[in-house]
Amino acid sequence: MKPEKKATPDAVFEALADSGCRKIIEALDAPMTANEISEACDMPLSTTYRKVNTLQEASLVDEEVEVRNDGKHTSRYVLDFDRLSVTLNGDHSLSVDVSRPETRDERLENLWREVSQET
Repeated sequence: MKPEKKATPDAVFEALADSGCRKIIEALDAPMTANEISEACDMPLSTTYRKVNTLQEASLVDEEVEVRNDGKHTSRYVLDFDRLSVTLNGDHSLSVDVSRPETRDERLENLWREVSQET
């Protein structure tokens, strides 16, 4: 299981304030390589990498590595949130809650737990 990611308000706000980052979020309806993101968002590849890095620092995008038989591995980027909410706390500080999709490992673990409880 992956360690819990913690999105800070500053990192999330920085990412969401950037129009290029928002374009990437809108384009990532499936895992994409940096080249695919660059083409879909009509931005230079170097800019794409900077924006993806900003989104990763905000814990909004994750990197998946596709291992190939020929030894040439490919990174694909995926959205790592379903919903994002900002809360004004009693002390007037802001907190960010990022709802993440359930991973395959988590689904398998939950299914196994359910099966174990029924037996």
